[in-house]
Amino acid sequence: MLVLRDVQKTDLPGLKRLAAVLNTVNLPNNEETLSAIVDTSVKSFAGKVKNPFEREYLFVLEDVRNSLIIGTSMIIAQHGTFEAPHIYYEVSEREHYSASLSRHLRHKVLSIAYNYEGPTEVGGLVVDPPYRATPDKPGKQLSYGRFLFIAMHRRLFRPRVLAELLPPLLPDGRSLLWEACGKKFTGLTYQEADRLSRQNKEFIKELFPASDIYASLFPARVQKVLGEVGPQTRGVQRMLERIGFKYMERIDPFDGGPHFEADTADITLVRKYRTLKVAEGDFDLEGDDVLVATESDSGRNRFRAVRCQARLENTQAYLPARAKEVLGVEAGAKVSIIPFE
Repeated sequence: MLVLRDVQKTDLPGLKRLAAVLNTVNLPNNEETLSAIVDTSVKSFAGKVKNPFEREYLFVLEDVRNSLIIGTSMIIAQHGTFEAPHIYYEVSEREHYSASLSRHLRHKVLSIAYNYEGPTEVGGLVVDPPYRATPDKPGKQLSYGRFLFIAMHRRLFRPRVLAELLPPLLPDGRSLLWEACGKKFTGLTYQEADRLSRQNKEFIKELFPASDIYASLFPARVQKVLGEVGPQTRGVQRMLERIGFKYMERIDPFDGGPHFEADTADITLVRKYRTLKVAEGDFDLEGDDVLVATESDSGRNRFRAVRCQARLENTQAYLPARAKEVLGVEAGAKVSIIPFE
């Protein structure tokens, strides 16, 4: 059974192992950066970050049999503040017509924009390659767990949720858009700019062109990836669209990845969220496929969730013995549930 839980400082070696394998922008292979992410998350789960909209939560998925961290996902309570605005390109179309040439052209235009009271962002989704496309569906657990947590704590999050998806990248991890645009205005590599932007976005506002950019000026292969979803992220796109997200005609200014958004109240998983009490007895038959979670105000883990079969009746949930053991709950305990559909 895979357990989704809040990250602990003792998980750092496991995160470093995973980052060394993947080294993505979502999980950079940099110990200092990873330590800072973990520290912020631990304080966020404990409520030690006073402003709830400044909290950032990192979830890890653990294969309990092997004591191995096999994936991560994140929630940023508010992506976009006065100190660190949410920055993106608005994608629009401009039409031009010349009567003397009898020529009509359409151009894709990128306009830089800033949001200072931004939405909640879900991101940081990575899965260890050997566990991908397995029956346990770890990527889905990591993704759904974030919406379960948001449903459990609506007041801590914004009324809209953002997901920034990765576009196709070059084999060495570089971004075609960054090579054609951002690098020319900053002198930084894609990875350097991504790391710097986690603490400092001032350089984007000062160095990026404030005027509109006609994408027609980019090479054809750069134009092709604007707003496109990378091959390893298409499953995430389908999942997001299934639960209520839509492409907003906005892209990441670094790599051109598309932005998907939804009203928090309209996300199907949030609408179907339920709180029930654990029933007496074990459930060993085939029932509803659910993600079930429990919380604690203290102890090693403040949040734990597992995927299991369950029977839901009125105010009670009949759970398998193993699920109750891993969650550490007994009959009468309150659990939070969303469908795993």
